[in-house]
Amino acid sequence: MHTVSLIAAPAAANLESALLDGLARSWDGGAPRWLNPGIAGEFDIPTLPADADRVWSDLQTIGIDLAIQPTAGRRKSILLADMDSTMIDQECIDELAIFAGAGPRVAAITNRAMNGELNFHQALIERVNLLAGLKESVIAEVLATRITLASGGRELVATMRANGGYAALVSGGFTAFTGPVAASLGFDEHRANTLLADDGVLTGHVALPVLGQQAKIEAVRDIAAARGLSPSHVIAVGDGANDLGMLALAGTGVALHAKPVVAAQARIRINHADLTALLYLQGYRAAEFVTG
Repeated sequence: MHTVSLIAAPAAANLESALLDGLARSWDGGAPRWLNPGIAGEFDIPTLPADADRVWSDLQTIGIDLAIQPTAGRRKSILLADMDSTMIDQECIDELAIFAGAGPRVAAITNRAMNGELNFHQALIERVNLLAGLKESVIAEVLATRITLASGGRELVATMRANGGYAALVSGGFTAFTGPVAASLGFDEHRANTLLADDGVLTGHVALPVLGQQAKIEAVRDIAAARGLSPSHVIAVGDGANDLGMLALAGTGVALHAKPVVAAQARIRINHADLTALLYLQGYRAAEFVTG
């Protein structure tokens, strides 16, 4: 048995009963269930539909996300989340680079690295080098004035934790950002790279080893094993090429507003909805959401 989820962007709320009911009938599904009227609904199907890709493409044109996953075990015990452009709306290193006078150059490297066009380790070293001489105090200024939390993130973390889940922020960014972001959103732990500074000034170096794609894969295994669980109990979310291994290993891997190379390989793609989509994918109703 599989469950079909249809999810709209909360601001649009354009998921209509006729669409949900019609698709359920077309795919010989069970009775549709509303998780949030106008925004999220689901139904169960006995076999995978042959035209799923075509229907997914058609729904994208009206801003509706479609996901099909095994019904059994879809509610997960562990959340692993990327930070930059996932749990927050920005790329922290790009924001720092603006203050260092290297904004466009760093942003261009970031974009290529996140789309898998550059080696992540080398790209990070190159970008951090361009931050040399920047006052460490700028980090606090960026956090206060330029970083915004992604929509639905607070509800995602709080709801999973309220239901006994464990939440970890696993980033290829920097602990100077993951610490405050994790604390604000209620994550149980955070892992990231460490920017090195000397006498309050960034040196242009990062502590080794660099936390990249392999470290995120290891985080899935380690965090699950520490709780006597397997990667199948993990729901992971990210947008960049360094998230691909984590998304593939997790029981449910979600590419959220992802770069093309990631969207092309991900099992579940959320292009329109916000982070609450991860709750709907697990069968949570809006009435069950916790705001934190």
